[in-house]
Amino acid sequence: MAKLRIVWKKSDIGRPERQSRTIKALGFHKLNSVVIHEDTPQIRGMVRAVAHLVECSEVNE
Repeated sequence: MAKLRIVWKKSDIGRPERQSRTIKALGFHKLNSVVIHEDTPQIRGMVRAVAHLVECSEVNE
């Protein structure tokens, strides 16, 4: 299964609380950090909700 490489690029300061919680749920702790997740509909939906704050690319193994 493909994986997603997600990079947190923009701060969540001043954003709605729901977006901040989504960033934390994706596993981010600091700005410009990278997380790798399986490509599932749930993760895709979370990325779509904060697409303006993150960059996402596919990683094929």
